[in-house]
Amino acid sequence: MTKDEIDTSDSSPLTEEFFNKSRWWKPVETLNVLVHIDRDTLNWFQAQGDDYETRMAAALRFYADAHRRAS
Repeated sequence: MTKDEIDTSDSSPLTEEFFNKSRWWKPVETLNVLVHIDRDTLNWFQAQGDDYETRMAAALRFYADAHRRAS
C-alpha cells in the first residue's frame, strides 16, 4: 500500500498544539542477561504467549518502579 492509498479523511489534522504537547520517546535499550527462575514461573509466562520474555521484562519493570516510588 502506498502513502497515497491510505485514507486519512477521518483523521484530525496535526496542529501546532499537538506538536507542542508531544514529547520525544526513545525505547529503552534491552540487555541479554541470565536469570535463574523456577520452572513454574517460566511455564506460566510461556503459557501467556510467544512474547513471554517481553512480559517478564514488563513485570520486572513494574516491580522495580513500584519499589522506587516506595523508597
